[in-house]
Amino acid sequence: MNISMTGEIRILSVTASAAPDNNTLTLKGSSPQSVDPILWTGQARFVPDEGAVVSVSGKNLIITNASTVDMFFDAETSYRYASEAAWEAEMQRKIDVAFALGYDAVKSAAIVDITALLGRVTLDLGTSPNGWAALPTDQRLAIARNTSEDVQLSTLVFNFGRHLLAASSRPSNDGTVALPANLQGIWNNSTSAPFGGKYTININIEMNYWPAGPTNMIETELPLFDLISVATPRGQSAAERMYGCPGTVFHHNLDLWGDPAPTDNFTQSTMWPFGSAWLAWHAIDHYRFTLDKTFLQEVAYPFLSEVTSFYECYAFENEGHNVTGPSLSPENRFMVPLNERVPGVSESVDIAPAMDGQLMTEIFQGFLEAASMLGIPDSDPAVAAARTFLPTIKPQQIGSLGQILEWRVEYTELVTGQKHLSPLWALMPGRAFSPLINSTLFDAAEVLLDRRVSHGSGSTGWSRTWLIAQYARAFRGADAWTQLGQWFAVFPPPFSLYNTNTGSTDVFQIDGNFGFVSGITEMLLQSHAGVVHLLPALPADDVPTGSVTGLLARGNFEVDIVWDDGALLSANVKSVSGGSLALRVGDGTKDMFVDGVAYTVPLATTMGMTYVVTTA
Repeated sequence: MNISMTGEIRILSVTASAAPDNNTLTLKGSSPQSVDPILWTGQARFVPDEGAVVSVSGKNLIITNASTVDMFFDAETSYRYASEAAWEAEMQRKIDVAFALGYDAVKSAAIVDITALLGRVTLDLGTSPNGWAALPTDQRLAIARNTSEDVQLSTLVFNFGRHLLAASSRPSNDGTVALPANLQGIWNNSTSAPFGGKYTININIEMNYWPAGPTNMIETELPLFDLISVATPRGQSAAERMYGCPGTVFHHNLDLWGDPAPTDNFTQSTMWPFGSAWLAWHAIDHYRFTLDKTFLQEVAYPFLSEVTSFYECYAFENEGHNVTGPSLSPENRFMVPLNERVPGVSESVDIAPAMDGQLMTEIFQGFLEAASMLGIPDSDPAVAAARTFLPTIKPQQIGSLGQILEWRVEYTELVTGQKHLSPLWALMPGRAFSPLINSTLFDAAEVLLDRRVSHGSGSTGWSRTWLIAQYARAFRGADAWTQLGQWFAVFPPPFSLYNTNTGSTDVFQIDGNFGFVSGITEMLLQSHAGVVHLLPALPADDVPTGSVTGLLARGNFEVDIVWDDGALLSANVKSVSGGSLALRVGDGTKDMFVDGVAYTVPLATTMGMTYVVTTA
């Protein structure tokens, strides 16, 4: 066996060494940047079985008389460590620990570790017909191009997506910054990653974390807040230097070093100072799932305070309301009206796009909610300012078709079927357009959603899976399942379950995989509207029988659901934190019973107790 190591990377050196219990190949390399590149060292240690002979030939290891060879590999970089000696010491430590344990122990520990996360949720959507579940993946995908009846394949993609999140986004256990999953998770194989390997924060990184709370993997979201902590000081500088404002601001991209500035290309995304608002929503929503007061006090509240103080400065009065600008509606464009200076030209930058108002409303509400939970009084200057500002935000507008108006006036869209569902943020992932909260805005959101879809929205895999969740939030389970089928029809490549932009192998985008998980979850359980809603959008004709265990609802309730013949059979709701439990089943028309007693009003629950929900 002749072993060498190379790659499409800037290799500075390769060294082979043969010694008792220390047969290694060591690579040193650099990222391709000419200025401030990331330097790294990677080492593989090979352990052949007894009787093997190991020797060195130049930069190669030669292993003979071996029937098995174990390999232990680690790489460390200058991103986390100040010196080559420091990162190589850490690399050596990790390899030594793994070597001392041995392959079997390392494998067993990895299985225990991943099962602790993945085993929290089990999903059963029924049995696929015609023995399809026994076929190889490529054959099943070929069938799924034309039908969504392989329900076990949907279950597999759900499980696969949760595995991807557990594998690509884990909090550190040594106090160092943990990096969140980017658009390739950890599976990029290029020296020039798609989109520069950055974190696009006008939908993509947020979609990555939609499954974290609902599928009971909430700690996988913690690396996102590590990135926020890195970016916040630079966002403070950008807020002051660009806008003369306090607080912090991120635009539509962040990188490893938290650079929050607008990018210098693609106008319809760059001038959008609301990435920080969307991430602030993740912070307060993380608390809603966990009820972790320490997280709220140390992470969510300080960040919300920084972000809201920026918008109190950045917003300005227009026609009696506070609006934003310059800004845009990611990533759509409109046609300049005939009465303007450059009629007929497509533009993206304006003032008061609908999404800005939706985000501002949510984060100001979230800030005040956090202050209340922490016992911070209304007399606090920041709380008082937020409470004064919130009602001044421009309300959402409805256009001539009955649709949510995307911009401040009814411009003609350049792309009616735009893949970004930006003006529908408040339907999913937000809450203001929920039919349980505001039926008027929901009706308008539904008009815009159907209009988007009828004109071709969902043209990328991630956009298509966003549509699954949007229709689930609209309580339209059949339409959500149709969108799921259309994802299978186009976007997984012929040989794997990865999400792509076109269905070929050109660009793998992991957000579509996470969006798929989120879409299925939203069909089975929702909690954003202040109620634990069981089977809100069950596609009863397509998945008439099934079960799910271990989902997490806001308020820290763990939920198991069993359904049959398209309706709830029973549900177990465990109160992890002991709070008020509001319930709804399906369309809300059936009488409910909790532990055999008719349910009429929200219940005061006991921490650790499980409550059985049935219907008449």
